[in-house]
Amino acid sequence: MASRLIPLIARAEHAVKAPVFDCRMCGQCVLHSTGMTCPMTCPKTLRNGPCGGVRADGGCEVKPEMRCVWLRAFERSRSLPLPPVWKREFNDLRPPVDNRLKGSSSWVNLLDGRDQKTPKGWGPLHAGCEAS
Repeated sequence: MASRLIPLIARAEHAVKAPVFDCRMCGQCVLHSTGMTCPMTCPKTLRNGPCGGVRADGGCEVKPEMRCVWLRAFERSRSLPLPPVWKREFNDLRPPVDNRLKGSSSWVNLLDGRDQKTPKGWGPLHAGCEAS
């Protein structure tokens, strides 16, 4: 892809996704598997579900006035007319964010495979996980 187009694509992606999904441009978008809710809006930037501090009313422990991002994601993943495969991906274990991609276009990163690179040791089964 022509390198001069990449910044334009990133700006276009941000213009579309920021107002609609509160996108934080992490460069590794998982909106499709989180009920179209950006997990990077979590104050702790958790990408694999809620922390142990979700309040009884569903509020965030860091920002009590904010509903837990992961509760919203779960509710939306069940209520939106999403493809079944996206609904099944909700419980998938996601690799940690590669902060080197922050601010880059996840669209470009998907096309060139940068968003698929994971740290050494990450794969279908991760440390501490057993196949059932």
